[in-house]
Amino acid sequence: MAVVVMQQASAETPAAVSGALGAAGLGVRRVPLGKGATAPLALGDVEGLILLDAPGPADTGTAALVRAALAAQVPVLALDGGAELLAGSVARPTATETLDGCPEPTPAAVTDPLFTGDEPPPTAFRVGGSAWGVRSTGEAGRRQDTGYDQKIEQLLFRFAELAASRAEHTTTRTFFTQRADAWEERFAYQAPAYAAAVTRMRLRPGTTAMDLGCGTGRAMPALRELVGPHGRVVGVDVTPAMLSAAAGHGRTEHGHLLAADCTRLPVPRGSVQGIFSAGLLDHLPDPRTALTEWARVAARDCVLLLFHPSGRAERAARHGRPLDPADLLAEHNLRPALAATGWRLDEYEDASGHFLARAGLAD
Repeated sequence: MAVVVMQQASAETPAAVSGALGAAGLGVRRVPLGKGATAPLALGDVEGLILLDAPGPADTGTAALVRAALAAQVPVLALDGGAELLAGSVARPTATETLDGCPEPTPAAVTDPLFTGDEPPPTAFRVGGSAWGVRSTGEAGRRQDTGYDQKIEQLLFRFAELAASRAEHTTTRTFFTQRADAWEERFAYQAPAYAAAVTRMRLRPGTTAMDLGCGTGRAMPALRELVGPHGRVVGVDVTPAMLSAAAGHGRTEHGHLLAADCTRLPVPRGSVQGIFSAGLLDHLPDPRTALTEWARVAARDCVLLLFHPSGRAERAARHGRPLDPADLLAEHNLRPALAATGWRLDEYEDASGHFLARAGLAD
């Protein structure tokens, strides 16, 4: 894992930056700014950005990278000249914005995770929930604030810890943000398979159904059909760009879209009668934590349907590898995983054209 540090080509990376990142187990990927330097245009496996300087007026690649990071909610810390770059990037949003548009900079608060109760510097600001800037106070301001350097060093350590804790989500968001606009068209042919799978849930009208890891919300129309006009459908995804694409394809006509972590759902206990999840569970770093959380929000009569429009053997062959006996979705692994987290496996199908597992809460 690495955090990109952007600064003038002639400058050395401050020891405080390298030390904070190293303490959190993060590497440093230095991107020089200045004449002849070109910033990367893709985030790749970046876990965060630290902006120490502003680029020249002809450097459009750096601003594009920052806007892409904001869209994907990659953690960003911008100091001094870098703070001006961050604020300027917000003023020029791209097509891949968050669901509610590109957020405006707001003053940093003691409730921000980077300050954890400490009073932030008066020049500190926040952009959305993943980017922070501290504008330069100038030499006179630094002389007046004798603890300024120590505060910045503490800020760097907190940012490094935050970037490391969010690394898994950051990787997911950067991957899917780049693909969100084309996702629906690319997989439109799978819509009938999704609809057929949803009908297997056999939900009653008036109930609540969730599509976890909903992407562009392909299951939401079928879920709405099941629960009827008086039921409730919620599509949940951790990538705002996918939810924005879902809204663009009219999924808000079928239900609500919610940006959330599927292992920490902002949903009351026992309030959901149907949980649909396609191609998500076996890609999570801790699937048992997710299943336990899903059991928490499930009503006593809840149905959990795990689905994929391809069978396990078909997917393995497509990637040129044999079936993995350790695969979570293999029945001999999935059944005990469900049982250990409060579920009972009722139906299991690993066919050539689809994978489907239907479960209910254990008695």
